[in-house]
Amino acid sequence: MIINGVQIDETFAEAFNMRGTRVIITAQNLKWAYHAANAMTGFATSVIGCGVEAGIEREMTEDETPDGRPGVSILMFAMGSKVLMQQLETRMGQCILTCPTAAAFSGIDSDEKINLGKNLRFFGDGFQTSKLISAKRYWRVPVMDGEFLCEETTGMVRAIGGGNFLILATSQPAALAAAEAAITAMKKIPNVIMPFPGGVVRSGSKVGSKYKTMFASTNDAFCPTLKGATNTELSPEIESVMEIVIDGIGFDDIAESMRVGIQAICDLGEASGVKRISAGNYGGKLGPHHFKLHEIMTSKST
Repeated sequence: MIINGVQIDETFAEAFNMRGTRVIITAQNLKWAYHAANAMTGFATSVIGCGVEAGIEREMTEDETPDGRPGVSILMFAMGSKVLMQQLETRMGQCILTCPTAAAFSGIDSDEKINLGKNLRFFGDGFQTSKLISAKRYWRVPVMDGEFLCEETTGMVRAIGGGNFLILATSQPAALAAAEAAITAMKKIPNVIMPFPGGVVRSGSKVGSKYKTMFASTNDAFCPTLKGATNTELSPEIESVMEIVIDGIGFDDIAESMRVGIQAICDLGEASGVKRISAGNYGGKLGPHHFKLHEIMTSKST
């Protein structure tokens, strides 16, 4: 398949099951909501080394938040329930409780509930109070700038991690410009995050390594400096490859984000330096969810 001069490989991105949650963070203004959210989602690019993958989903207006203040929603994903619960409580305590004017609320309904402020209330040392509103419990914890307000629990849902596509270009600036165009388009899609710095990965990996202690290692087939040293997937004119990884609540959410991202790159045309779009396919070793590029690019917008 070729779209506007850009080749779309007949392959698929391979993704795996995760558990996910959403938290709404509000503050006196967006600046402080972002301070809290950026701290909470920091060092959360990959479950390989961070425990969770997290990111800011979108901004929220005063009309959309529980306390009528500006805010942001964040999504957080982990390979299992236990890790997700541990990471959520730790990051809430260190990043939201500590941030001036910040408050936190559940951002997703589910029969499965995990702690949001349930244990953080003990920071109040007996001075904390609670209120039950519409069957939801909220905790008011006295802190030095006033009160920390937090909903007791949030929902936990089944999710998918590891949706992805690769951008193959004739130069590093061309690959990065295309990735930035894709991320701008993908950020408009709900229920997904792109957890790596700026949404872009330069160190895509393959499963396994020659070293026994490594679970993953550099994707040598897509490294331009290894064309003469490995079984390369790159033609002579490709000098840079960048990857976009997507985590989402559902399969259709990830597929739609991939579609708009790839389309944004194709809209730049062949003259942009992008020659091909491919994907991380690990031969079924990684996960059960397969995002087929040709099917995604021939599907209608959702």
